[in-house]
Amino acid sequence: MKRHSAILAPLAGALALSACATTGAEEPSPPSRAEGECKAEAGQAFVGQKATAETGAALIAATGARTLRWVPPRTAVTMDFRPDRLTVSYDDDMVIERVSCT
Repeated sequence: MKRHSAILAPLAGALALSACATTGAEEPSPPSRAEGECKAEAGQAFVGQKATAETGAALIAATGARTLRWVPPRTAVTMDFRPDRLTVSYDDDMVIERVSCT
């Protein structure tokens, strides 16, 4: 049994150390706009318009977003970043105040 332990211990150590190895010093490439990624600048023309289903459809078409999140006044929202989501905030009169990709 001692013989197996003497062989397995160095192998286990080598395996553990190999998990710490890096793959190289390559610089990560900047993220590119993927299909379905939101482009908020295209939605800024909708600020001041009424928040309606038709406006929502036009916002999705203009920004390329896959999903649309309406944010009513005084509503808390999660701050998770989703590059494919358009977030539209509106006021009590249903007028769009802010358009962002979050």
